[in-house]
Amino acid sequence: MGHTTTDGPRIAGLLLAAGGGRRLGGRPKALLEHRGRPLVEHAVAVLRAGGCDVVHVVLGAAAGAVRERASLPGCVLVDNPDWEGGMGSSLRVGLASLASPPPAPAGGADAAGADAVVVSLVDQPGIGPEAVRRVAAAYRSRGALAAAAYDGKRGHPVLIGADRWADVGLSAEGDRGARAYLKAHEAAIVLVECGDVAEPYDIDTVDDLAHLE
Repeated sequence: MGHTTTDGPRIAGLLLAAGGGRRLGGRPKALLEHRGRPLVEHAVAVLRAGGCDVVHVVLGAAAGAVRERASLPGCVLVDNPDWEGGMGSSLRVGLASLASPPPAPAGGADAAGADAVVVSLVDQPGIGPEAVRRVAAAYRSRGALAAAAYDGKRGHPVLIGADRWADVGLSAEGDRGARAYLKAHEAAIVLVECGDVAEPYDIDTVDDLAHLE
């Protein structure tokens, strides 16, 4: 069940799923198979189960094929034409979409008025709904910053309050995503230990494909 304006803060989800899988021989990460379906479907389901009542998905590599093959009802799909420039551009595109959302798709919720967003990465299938729930629960205000931690080390997902979206977008570049902004505002980040419920490995290389089922 998602957060709503009547029972608490409105938490959106933002899935960065534009990667081309360069070290995977050019296999787009969103379309890697996991449990019989494209990985992007699994990642969206995790955000929804974790309490996000609207999910924006940033596509890049093979965006057309992802739209054809993946079932993503109710999601707002946003294309990043500069996806090859790295995660930073996808984060900028996604935050801009949340700030000025298009009309909600059939069966989807409107992102207008979201108080914060939980940002996750498509290539981290070891991070499930409980980690999303814990990070979302760290919301205190529209200036909130929180992140999952694994043995005390910051990782994903990351919660960004709506009042910070514009500044985070301005600082996002290359493959660093929000890293520079988070480092500059480290004192404000609430770290939420998730090492007991999630594993933060990435699917980056052919060897990592062993994590997929």
